[in-house]
Amino acid sequence: PGPGPACPRDCGCTQEGVVDCGGIDLKEFPLLLPELTNHLSLQNNQIEEIFPEELARLYRLETLNLQNNRLTSKGLPEEAFEHLENLNYLYLANNKLTVAPKFLPNTLISADFAANYLTKIYGLTFGQKPNLRSVYLHNNKLSDAGLPDNMFNGSNNVEILIMSSNFLKYVPKNLPPALYKLHLQSNKLEKIPKGAFSDLAGLRELYLQNNYLSNEGMDNETFWKLSSLEYLDLSSNNLSQIPSGLPRNIVLLHLEKNAIKVIDRDVLTQIKNLEYLLLHNNKLKARGIHPLAFQGLKKLHTVHLYNNMLERIPSGLPRRVKTLMILHNQISEINRNDFATTYFLEELNLSYNKLTSPQIHREAFRKLRQLKSLDLSGNNLHTLPFGFPKNLQVLKLKENEISIIPKGTLSGMTKLRELYLSNNKLKINSIYARAWRELSSLQSLDMAGNQLTSIPLGLPESLEYLYLQNNKITTVSENAFESTPKIKGIYLRFNKIAVGALKESTFQNLKHLQVLDIEGNLEFSNSSKNKDDSEEEMEDEEEEEE
Repeated sequence: PGPGPACPRDCGCTQEGVVDCGGIDLKEFPLLLPELTNHLSLQNNQIEEIFPEELARLYRLETLNLQNNRLTSKGLPEEAFEHLENLNYLYLANNKLTVAPKFLPNTLISADFAANYLTKIYGLTFGQKPNLRSVYLHNNKLSDAGLPDNMFNGSNNVEILIMSSNFLKYVPKNLPPALYKLHLQSNKLEKIPKGAFSDLAGLRELYLQNNYLSNEGMDNETFWKLSSLEYLDLSSNNLSQIPSGLPRNIVLLHLEKNAIKVIDRDVLTQIKNLEYLLLHNNKLKARGIHPLAFQGLKKLHTVHLYNNMLERIPSGLPRRVKTLMILHNQISEINRNDFATTYFLEELNLSYNKLTSPQIHREAFRKLRQLKSLDLSGNNLHTLPFGFPKNLQVLKLKENEISIIPKGTLSGMTKLRELYLSNNKLKINSIYARAWRELSSLQSLDMAGNQLTSIPLGLPESLEYLYLQNNKITTVSENAFESTPKIKGIYLRFNKIAVGALKESTFQNLKHLQVLDIEGNLEFSNSSKNKDDSEEEMEDEEEEEE
């Protein structure tokens, strides 16, 4: 397929009626296109106007792609689409249109007007089109006054309507009943008029985030009729409480970034299918959460409560919760029974709270037999607490004040793979003897930013990565890594290791070593003769690896 007699220059044409003139720097609509064209691609050009008589010739046109041009409403005459009685797909996104066409063919299936400057839509732009399935109007300048009263009159089969990033204050009236996806995020919505959603029994996804919705702007029947709704996003609004009357089939509920202070007893319990509840960045205190607020939510496995004002662990946590994010709160204690009923918990994040070691009850985690990951970073722990669950795989304790690892705190943790202890106050003699021996699955140990003066002794055989940068290590004994034959990475940057203090023999038998980072240590001479061979060797090895 090349330019035949009727194929415009630089375009591609096929016998099946496909004409592709995309991205060829066209300044104007091509003349004398093959009359039997049914798919016309003109995207990514600089076309400013369309000649209606040229378009009208293409009576078999089914797809017209004009996105990413410079079309203005003046350059798109009202009668432009009148004769296109077979047009199904119209793509006009990323142009400079200010008003929508007054008339579009009633054969239309999909229309994309995203990223223009539209302020007005007419009754027959999208009305009277029984085949219309999807309409994209996001990133325009539409306000309530610019929409006709019944925008989809006679177009009852629209399933996807995207109107995000406009200037709407109200949810549009008379929405098509077949909708299953409705995007209204990033508007100026203050109110959802009564009955706005009452006919949308098939709606599955509703995006209302980043608006100005308050509890006064809705009532307890606003969402109730949305019996198919699975995804509801109300984040970044002005809600002070969770709206009542939410339908039972919601699976994912976004309520983050509001000003929610309370969770009443009966606002969530009817949502029997709820799996994900996102309530981070609100104003919740533990006493504002009713102890029965999560009762009966057997599918609820992921709860985000971070960046709130919780002063303790809320009572009545969902019994089946697997992932619980309570970081960045004001929690100062963990009592014996705070997690007594959450047997299924797999990931618990309590970082950046106000926890001290004596305030963590040593039996608090006794029931958490499935817990794989625990994060207590950024608290006020001075000593490693007792009572960690034995099945933990990841334990994070970064950025505390830990200066001692008491005997037995790590015992029996044979499944632990990653242990993070960076930015604490650990010294070599503050770690009980044989502490590491217990950790027979440990692959990664991070002790950067502590006060270690040498490599910890007796590291487990399973260890692959050892992070010791920013300590006070001065010497590395020849047998420092004898117990870790599988080690792949040793990070010793920014310590006080003198040149010549590293012996080649220390690393000679480490067959898997890929990275030895000893930058930023004390160099006593500039002669490369003194530079330790092993470092050069490692650099060569690294290059080979790459």
